[in-house]
Amino acid sequence: MSIVIDVLTPAEHIYLEDFLYNAIFIPEGEEYPPREIIFDPEIHVYIDGFGNKQGDHGVIAKCDGKIIGMAWTRIIPAYGHIDENTPELAISVLAEYRGQGIGTLLMNRLFELLREQGYKRTSLSVQQNNPAVRFYERLGYKITAEKLDHAGHEDYIMVKELGTT
Repeated sequence: MSIVIDVLTPAEHIYLEDFLYNAIFIPEGEEYPPREIIFDPEIHVYIDGFGNKQGDHGVIAKCDGKIIGMAWTRIIPAYGHIDENTPELAISVLAEYRGQGIGTLLMNRLFELLREQGYKRTSLSVQQNNPAVRFYERLGYKITAEKLDHAGHEDYIMVKELGTT
């Protein structure tokens, strides 16, 4: 298996819809929402017009030419927004490729890209019962707040200081 991590190109922005839907965490016992949920304004803001706003940066993972994951940031008034200087991060890896280090590769490359662009930190929102909380903590994210999301789930707001390395 040959994994390549590249900067997201404008031609690849069309895949953001699929990966946004794939990024939605569904707790065990709950049904997946219809795919149209990504067009709800509070969710669609993560990809709407991507590439045209400050903080729009992304990376893509490919395995033998197939797109298997994406991580991207935006400065938007969304769930993990903390200020106008901190891009909020989203990540999505296809289920069959999870647990193989691909998310870590995506995140580390995105952190590099953000540092190159002069960003000092990044934020995200994650449901408290999402196993990804531990993944984010391993990458250096710290819980800074708790709140309810639009569906009433308890979320953490997490922030990672990017530093210089």
